[in-house]
Amino acid sequence: MGVSERRRRHFSDSFKAEKVREMESGITRPYQIHRMYEVSYTSISRWMSKFGSVKSKKERVIVETESDTARLLELRKQVAELERMLGQKQIVIDFQEKMIGLAEEHYGVDIKKKFSGKP
Repeated sequence: MGVSERRRRHFSDSFKAEKVREMESGITRPYQIHRMYEVSYTSISRWMSKFGSVKSKKERVIVETESDTARLLELRKQVAELERMLGQKQIVIDFQEKMIGLAEEHYGVDIKKKFSGKP
């Protein structure tokens, strides 16, 4: 069978699932499927991952103790509190800058320039 003939072939999902069941039960081996149907090992591997009972995808398992979880929650609360405090401080700074700007306009004096140096 030529390369162009192989590229045009399409195997149905039921055929693929059947061949995967055969490989899982030990009736056939991947190299036999490869030789009989001229299917690449990559395609066979994809069939196994899609139709096989054993999934080859790795799962990440995170194991942590209750103390780790409690510490994580405590740190998240602390971060939230610090963010809230930072926001409040930024509001105060913005207010002070606005007041200085209004005072400069009202009195006609550059307050920032006079007080930005060393006291």
